[in-house]
Amino acid sequence: MSTHDNLKAAFAGESQANRKYLAFSRKAADEKLEMVSRLYQAVAAAETIHALKHLQIMNGVGSTLNNLKEALAGEHYEFTEMYPAFIAAAEQEENKQARNGFYLANEAEKVHHKLYEKALLAVQQNQDYPAEGFYLCPVCGYVHENEAPEKCPICGAPGSRFEKF
Repeated sequence: MSTHDNLKAAFAGESQANRKYLAFSRKAADEKLEMVSRLYQAVAAAETIHALKHLQIMNGVGSTLNNLKEALAGEHYEFTEMYPAFIAAAEQEENKQARNGFYLANEAEKVHHKLYEKALLAVQQNQDYPAEGFYLCPVCGYVHENEAPEKCPICGAPGSRFEKF
């Protein structure tokens, strides 16, 4: 394997470790193990440092315009190819839990794609994104502009649970 292949693999591994450790942190917090939760958070942050360094070495971050184009392509792939295939496989295997998880993610990816399209257009016009903020559904990953909706249009979670960005 080439060094570039190794950097890609390391980036993927460190990124996955970050997400996994954050999930482990939540579980430890739920079990009232505060310091174990904090340890997972600290190591998750360290894994992010590693991942971002690998991405930097690969020249994986370009201009905002190019980054938006890459993000658009990634989201498009996810909702047109990846998740539809995953949904079909889960249905064939009668795995309702996986099917529902894939479905919710797929619907959220469609929205992410539209938001990135809007951002790309703004940047191409030498402007920032025309919104006051973003709100994230903690259940399905739906992102809404400006203010939280009354309820998530994808999963129905109450808007009061949305996280502001």
